[in-house]
Amino acid sequence: MKKIYSGKTKDVYSLDNGNVMLKFKDDCTGKDGVFDPGENTVGLTIEGIGKANLQTSVYYFELLKAAGIKTHYVNANVEEATMEVLPGTVFGHGLEVICRLVATGSFIRRYGEYIKDGTPLEGGYVECTFKNDEKGDPLVTGEGLAALGVMSPEMFESMKAQTLKITKIVADDLKTIGLDLWDIKFEFGYNNGEVILIDEIASGNMRVYKGDKIVDPVELTKLILNR
Repeated sequence: MKKIYSGKTKDVYSLDNGNVMLKFKDDCTGKDGVFDPGENTVGLTIEGIGKANLQTSVYYFELLKAAGIKTHYVNANVEEATMEVLPGTVFGHGLEVICRLVATGSFIRRYGEYIKDGTPLEGGYVECTFKNDEKGDPLVTGEGLAALGVMSPEMFESMKAQTLKITKIVADDLKTIGLDLWDIKFEFGYNNGEVILIDEIASGNMRVYKGDKIVDPVELTKLILNR
């Protein structure tokens, strides 16, 4: 395999069959040793989180497949913490899509003068950021993405609709085990001109509460898989 990219939480390799292999790491986004999926830098390393993120991703990719939602997922090897996926072209230099069901984290840091931490955001609130550590992953609107030539308005609407649908599937599943999804982060790309979910649906990319306490990523994976 040839390494084609090294990211914050995984490495990416090209495969001879034209697909791509993702190798999951034990690094998490956060700040000062505290886990925070909304941060744009690696803040801590949690032993086993790479495999945990992969297991969670496989579980939810299979759930989406059963719901008729196409993604880039092909198969996975949990023991080696690797996942084979279809090749997908990222939008721009990389775009992150966050769906917020509850106001918290960076949303409160930006808009706290208008809304209290923990306020439900009815129907879900979708926002996009460019993957750019130096600029702090700047926010960008659908109109901005079109103006910059990153994606068409039709692609943006497809991405937004998929984000809301996928978030609901994940949130409803978590509800069945007594957990509340507050927000979740995705990445989308395009394959043969079609907008599809890429990367992962990882425990390290979602903020989940049990009652009034946040659930750490490794424990979250255990709760999701050992029901």
